[in-house]
Amino acid sequence: MKKLLSIMILSFFVCNITFANKNKNTWDYPFLDYKEWEVKGSENHYKFQSNLREDKDVLKEFKNNKNTGIISYLLFENDKIVIDVSDIPKKVSSGHTILDDLLPSHSMGKSLVSYVTGHAICEGYIDNVNVKLNDWPLIKNTLYEDAVLLDLLNMKGGDQKWVGERRKVGSDNRIKGEKKEENVNVIGLMKVMNVYLRGSEKSKLIYNYSALTTNVIMNYVKHKTGADWDKLLHKVFNEHVGVKNSVYFSKSRKYLKYDDFVSGRYSFYADRYDYLRIAKTMMEDWHNDTCAGKYLKTIYENRVQKKDKVKEADDVASYTKSYGGQIHFDIFGIDKTRKILGLSGFAGQQILIDLDNKRIIVVSSLYRNYNWKKIVYSVIKN
Repeated sequence: MKKLLSIMILSFFVCNITFANKNKNTWDYPFLDYKEWEVKGSENHYKFQSNLREDKDVLKEFKNNKNTGIISYLLFENDKIVIDVSDIPKKVSSGHTILDDLLPSHSMGKSLVSYVTGHAICEGYIDNVNVKLNDWPLIKNTLYEDAVLLDLLNMKGGDQKWVGERRKVGSDNRIKGEKKEENVNVIGLMKVMNVYLRGSEKSKLIYNYSALTTNVIMNYVKHKTGADWDKLLHKVFNEHVGVKNSVYFSKSRKYLKYDDFVSGRYSFYADRYDYLRIAKTMMEDWHNDTCAGKYLKTIYENRVQKKDKVKEADDVASYTKSYGGQIHFDIFGIDKTRKILGLSGFAGQQILIDLDNKRIIVVSSLYRNYNWKKIVYSVIKN
């Protein structure tokens, strides 16, 4: 109960801050309006060791974090946390106290949906990444019927006429309608399919970053696991990762039932160290060639080109050439043979996993105005 209260308060806090200049408000969906799936922490969680050092560039960003927005920075290398700085707000203007340090993933949660999908394949709920989504009544007679899972994982849903960054509407979550547009993250997948997409046809399969595409993947996995959905989440985050505290995936606000189906979305909450535990486990999966590691290698090998020119350099999403399995790959200016997983979320949430050097950076921020090239890019590049 305390964790739920902390989440609601933090959401209220970030929803009611106004910033000037270049600061971007980290608006999130208030937990007061939502339900969620909770995965409780494990008694066998990984216990980090530290060999801490100060970094003047990181400290500079925190010293001015009313402008930079940064609230947490972790650098993990040589099996230890070597930089650990945080300034997570404890009180909001109303005087409420934040009891725990649970932080929103924003679109980093898309990568975590992919990770769960990999585990669903490993557990036998889904045959492989090349299956067609033709056994799911909810998407029948929509552009997603017969879609190949791998295409959706690579953001190639043929949905650019309706949703996503290709529509250039300033958001990847607004869906086109005859009279109005709605946020696909809050209206539930059944409404999306019945009101907007029933009778739709897919367009050319090109890269189109979209919130809806991820939610289709997540809910397809939920459809395939059936009554075992909570069991799968427990297996991934409690047993495999070993998070210390509860983590959460959100349901849609107006989630509607379809044969007892409840719609979920990729928004994820965890504390800063559990994000690091998840990243560390993904790195270990890769190197230990576990089933989940083989899945990560498969999506890496099947990544698609998303851009060949750089316009800005303030986020791993905007500074990478390719995309695969809901993860950003091939950072500009870094040797193309380097294998680095990039997880990116709105307002500056970042996880970079340097597989070659076994180095991880985890950043949380209220808004994206910190010096990403200095404290993230340059650290990973070296």
